[in-house]
Amino acid sequence: MRNEAQTRFELIDPMLIDHCGWHRQDIRVEQTAAQIDIVAGKGYRRPAGRADYLLFRVLSEGSEPIPLAIIEAKHEGLPPEHGLQQGKRYQRGKLHHVPFVFSSNGHQFVEYNEKSGITSEAVPMSEFPTPDELIQRYFAARDLKTDSPELAMLTTRYAKGREFLRYYQDAAIRAAIEQLILQMGTGQRRRVMLPLATGAGKTRLAAALLRKLFDAGLIGKALFVCDRTELRDNGLTDFQGAFGNDAAEVDTLHPQKNARVLIATYQTLDHGTKEEKFFRQNYPPNYFDAIVIDECHRSAWGDWHAILENNGDAMQIGLTATPRHIRARKIDNEETKKGIEEDQRRLADNYEYFGEPPYEYRAIRHLPRCANRQRTGSRHLSR
Repeated sequence: MRNEAQTRFELIDPMLIDHCGWHRQDIRVEQTAAQIDIVAGKGYRRPAGRADYLLFRVLSEGSEPIPLAIIEAKHEGLPPEHGLQQGKRYQRGKLHHVPFVFSSNGHQFVEYNEKSGITSEAVPMSEFPTPDELIQRYFAARDLKTDSPELAMLTTRYAKGREFLRYYQDAAIRAAIEQLILQMGTGQRRRVMLPLATGAGKTRLAAALLRKLFDAGLIGKALFVCDRTELRDNGLTDFQGAFGNDAAEVDTLHPQKNARVLIATYQTLDHGTKEEKFFRQNYPPNYFDAIVIDECHRSAWGDWHAILENNGDAMQIGLTATPRHIRARKIDNEETKKGIEEDQRRLADNYEYFGEPPYEYRAIRHLPRCANRQRTGSRHLSR
């Protein structure tokens, strides 16, 4: 009886490569980042996540390989659908932003539809989709046209390689680009919001996304807006890593018009102040082709509406760490209650303006104070 590793090596890999036409470089094994549980204010790291069998394929010659499917492999003695039990709980397809999730014991496979929750009947591995079949299914699942010129945003390679990014950063970028492509194809305003957990590396993600759009030839000038000077200064490192001297930080004395990417704070571009006059004098309407608003939940429509209205034709991308729902709870302090209500309003403004997010990533779970640490299998993180 073959174990899981032997099942991969002796059964699944040969069938994919020799029979179905997949290449060795199309097949990768990736490990999900470990979750961190917060118990009574202290962090406990869970064991590393399970390894995912991820299938990649280029959509055109020389383009960036796109993750298309996950295969949960189990040893040959288990039913082919066995690997889906854990996959269903973790929503593997959504986490990696791939439309197809399969499970196999090396002899048969099943396909799990995360949207409908339906698992297909088991069929022989010899009937596994070929790369061309899965690519066509990918286009259909994402409502993308194979001849769309905007596909260049998706297929253009990352300047520093996909390996430079965490898997969920790549997933978020692809999801944002797919939404932008659809909006461009239907003449909609190009707006995307990405909720990503604190510590998920939103600035690095933004730099990689903008560089990808630049290299695809679809934007010329971009603006990254954050809410604190420290974030601006720290963010400059990521942007200069992606753009070199073509990325520059802005203040009211230095508009940095020669740079391709400008990094500024809300305060520099604030509404109703002399700084706004500085902004309008230096950057005429639709000066920017893309604008990224970092921590957009902090300002909502109130603080950054002038800059977005002045650049209505630009791709507008909002990044936030705020979860979809701010839980209502009993509050005795009236000031605190008003603060929560204001947070809820701001969050609603974000969803109303940017629309439904194409991707969300939450890396941290908050457990009750009485949570059983032993049962979660977590390890205490020293501060």
